[in-house]
Formats: sequence, structure tokens, C-alpha cells
Amino acid sequence: MIKVFGVKKLLMLSLLSISIQTFSQNDLYKEWYRPRFHFSPSKNWCNDPNGLVYNKGTYHLFYQHNPFGNVWGHMTWAHAISKDLVHWTHQPIAIPEENGVMIFSGTCIVDKNNTGGFATQRGQIPLIAIYTGHTEGVNQSQHLAYSLDDGTTWTKYKNNPILDLHKKDFRDPKVFWYEPKQYWVMCLMFPVEHYVQFYSSKNLIDWKHLSDFGPVGDTSGVWECPDLTRVPVEGGKGEKKWLLQMSMNGSMQYFVGEFDGVKFVNENPTNKIYRPDYGPDYYAAICYNQLPNSVKPTAIGWLNNWYYANDIPTKPWKGTMSLPRTLSVKKVNGEWILIQQPLELLSKQRKLIFKDFKVGFVNQWKLPIPSQQQYELDFDIAINKGEKGGVKIAAGHGHEVEIGYDAEKKVLYLDRSKTANQSFSKSFAERNYFETSYIPTGPVKFRVFVDHSIVEVFADGGKRVFTAQFYPDENDTGIEIFSTCKRSTGSLACYLYELEPAW
Repeated sequence: MIKVFGVKKLLMLSLLSISIQTFSQNDLYKEWYRPRFHFSPSKNWCNDPNGLVYNKGTYHLFYQHNPFGNVWGHMTWAHAISKDLVHWTHQPIAIPEENGVMIFSGTCIVDKNNTGGFATQRGQIPLIAIYTGHTEGVNQSQHLAYSLDDGTTWTKYKNNPILDLHKKDFRDPKVFWYEPKQYWVMCLMFPVEHYVQFYSSKNLIDWKHLSDFGPVGDTSGVWECPDLTRVPVEGGKGEKKWLLQMSMNGSMQYFVGEFDGVKFVNENPTNKIYRPDYGPDYYAAICYNQLPNSVKPTAIGWLNNWYYANDIPTKPWKGTMSLPRTLSVKKVNGEWILIQQPLELLSKQRKLIFKDFKVGFVNQWKLPIPSQQQYELDFDIAINKGEKGGVKIAAGHGHEVEIGYDAEKKVLYLDRSKTANQSFSKSFAERNYFETSYIPTGPVKFRVFVDHSIVEVFADGGKRVFTAQFYPDENDTGIEIFSTCKRSTGSLACYLYELEPAW
């Protein structure tokens, strides 16, 4: 049954949000499994990031949230703000479920020229949210809400929906301003049919269909959460390309090409699938709108997987956001490859606690440091032909997550099959080993971010990324560099940084 919100209920929600904000800073964010430098809600369920927008020096994060429980349901936009994308402050609920219409994923933009006409006083600059209104089992259509106080309070447009094709599956609008044609562009997903539609509008209310893209690439699951963003070309002397990302069930894919304001043209081979992340727990990633020119395109994804999302053993919250990732592309062997790097500002959160260089490293080396649960480990390791090597994190009592390079199979891989707690979900236990092909030209370089129950791995300069959840026992805190080589691997360089909590 879907709950209906009246004025009294909305007031209670606002008070609840304010009390959660105060309580979370003082008493929460100390739970077992709780990430300390990733964003997570103080309590209850969250999934997709929504409405990522920068305005007046503030980064806004809206996200799918259930105000009433720690499983999926009653989808509502919750809200948090940050000055640096590291430290976050919870805000009152932004856009609540109401009259049987849930608030599904969408976009937020700054309408600085008041193209929608929602500003009522001189100097007001509206924030506009465009999202999918979802009526369970009946309809998905596109709705609009606006804020005249920089995102603190929101009003739903009285003539919603603004776009309704009377379909059960038609969702996840991404909206941005296309300067050459002086109009707004909206990307929308036809999930079952596996294509993206593009629309244009001068006023954010009346939308004209432009073109379609798809089906192509991975069509094994429903398509969701399109994100079209212009990103720089590494070494391109100002050149940029358009990056189209999307999600399907438990994974994501991307395309790179050109967009002329009407249609998107993919420039990569159509018979190959390109993944932004090769792990199991990176989904629904979208980029920030209207960032300053000095800031690289920056994306945040949801760290979970629909196959077991409701079952993960975390409380009083479920769901975490990824580290913010800056994006660019590079032409490699005739293909456009996405490059992702963790936010540079994270370096201000870290303190070097250990470094070492080993020549002739063989077999296994347990780092001689106290137990660690939140850290960045950067290491380069040479792997002989036919052997493998890497790192075991959360190691102890026969438990570990293994991350490495297998030179015989020519793959980078992540293996969480030996982690302590997997019994909460059969689907989780069945999804434990992940790999992608790779042939290095020298030592294999890893950047590994570990945050209690989250690991994000950036390898090959950010061209290959793995993200995974894992649930260790209390004493599973060791870090071991390993190699199966019977003779010298040549070298090992290792840096370990402790990361301060952001909460």
C-alpha cells in the first residue's frame, strides 16, 4: 500500500529530517560496516543519486530515499549539501511521495535565465528538478518541481506531468543546457525497449522529441539512468567528446561520440561492451550539472546491486554513494576509453603512515602496521609471465578480499569469495569474482580505497575500475601484498595513507 501525504504528514517529515540531521552528526556514523569517508544516509534506505548540481559554491546531492524504512519503498528525494564533495550536511526531505506518486530518479538544474518563468521576484534564480513520477504498476511520466530558496524548500508544478507517453516504463530524465542551440536537452530511457530518447525545450515545460539511440551494446537487462555529459580528451589540447552512460540491472555501460543537440553518434565499435566499472556494486552513476569551468566533469554512483540490495547487513541505513570520480576519455588502439580518477580533494583527508620499496619481492608480505579499516593503498607490482600478484585486504582468520593481476589469464580481478559474512543473500554469495582483460607494459599500478565495508579500486591509470561491498569480521583488518612468483618479481613500491573520517 502506498501512503498518501497530507500537510500534517509533510510537516512531520520535515521535523523528522531535521532531527535526523542533528542526531546523525552526534550519535551515528560509528556503526560496524558504516563507511566513514563515503556518503551514506544517517538512517533508512537510499539508492540512485539524483539531481547532482552545483550552485553558489555548494554541491547538492539529492537521492532516492525511503523515509519510513530500511528497504526500498516510498521513493522520495532526500537532500544533502557539501562545499568540497567530501564533508556532507543532511537537509530536510526535498520532494516527498504524495497522492500515490513516488519520486523516481531525475535531474536538477539552475535556471539562471528563468526560462521556466518560476522566479517571482527580482534576483531569484530557480532550481528546477525534473524527475519521473511513478505510480506503481500503472504509469511513469516526467514531472517538475522548483525551489526559489536555493534548494531548501520545493514546490511541485501545478500542471504536472510535463511529459506523459502513458507508459509503465519511461523514466530517469537527464536535463542539461545545450548552448549552441539555446535550448534544454532531456535524455529519457525506454527501459524495456533498450533505447534513449532525446527531447528539447525552451521553457522546461513543453518538450519536442528529437531522436533515439539504441538498442546497442548490453541489452541483457532493462536500461536505466541515462547520463550524457561532455568530457575532456586526455592530451587533446582542449578537445572534448560526449560520454553517454547508462545502467542495466547490476552493471553499467558507456558510449563515447558526438552530440549535435539533436542526436548522439557512437564512435566506438558496436560489437563491444564498455564498462565504467567491472565490480558488482557501482550503479546509476550521473554527473554534476553546471560545474565551474575549472572543475572536471564529476560523477557519483550508488554502491549496491539490485540482486541483493535489500538484504545487505547494514543498519540503520542501507545504501552508500561512491567516491566522486572525475572523468575524461582517451583514444587507445582506436577506441575511446573512459578514464576515472578519485576526487583530488580526498588527498587532504589522508596522512601517510607507511611506505616501502622492495627489490626482488617474492611471495607474501604482511604490512607491519596496526589494523586498518579506512585507508588508501597505492602500490606498483611487477608480475612475471604466468604468475599473479596483488593485495589481500580485510585479511585475517582465513578471510580476505583479493585484488590483483593474473598474468596467465591476462586479467585484472577482484575476488571477495573469502569474506566473512555472505550468508545474508544467496545472490551476493553467487557474485564474488570479477575480472577484465589487461596486458600491462610494465609494473601493474593500483590505487585501492578501503572504507570498512566498501572497496574502490582504480587500476591502469583509471581506465579499469572495480567497486565492491564486503562484510568482514571485527578482526579482519590485515593488509597483505602477495605474489605467486617463484623468483624475483623485480620491484614493489607501496604507500599507505590513513583517511580521516568525513563524518
